[in-house]
Amino acid sequence: MKPAAPEPDTSLVITEKTLPHSSKIVLEVLVSGNTMTHKDLVQRTRLAPKTVRYGLKRLVERHLIIRKLNFRDGRQIIYQTSPVQRAEPVPAN
Repeated sequence: MKPAAPEPDTSLVITEKTLPHSSKIVLEVLVSGNTMTHKDLVQRTRLAPKTVRYGLKRLVERHLIIRKLNFRDGRQIIYQTSPVQRAEPVPAN
């Protein structure tokens, strides 16, 4: 008789699987490009500014990216990936 294989832990899911499509695109660009402003992200993703803003908001809420003040131009915010990737619980079915 074979020993039973351990069941995978389904209590947590990587947050990226539950993100809106726009957030996934923005996160992918930020991972490859390090730090960027909103304007940079709009140009790189070719998404509408409002769509990029929505994606950024969702990523900040889930602590996947951080916002920093641009010291060269205090009017701009710089976005970069967070050093800590967090997971969120899977909703019960």
